[in-house]
Amino acid sequence: MPTLFRFLFFCAVMAGVIYGTMIALVTLVEPVERDVTVRIPSERVNKTQ
Repeated sequence: MPTLFRFLFFCAVMAGVIYGTMIALVTLVEPVERDVTVRIPSERVNKTQ
């Protein structure tokens, strides 16, 4: 039974580390806004039927 508790403790610690990393990324990292240009070929815009 101690092995089960050790495994569950390890899983809980790993979940805490992952959760803490996610919280740190959300609070500390700011996204950079930039313009995006997508070129569309004229063949796709001016389709003739």
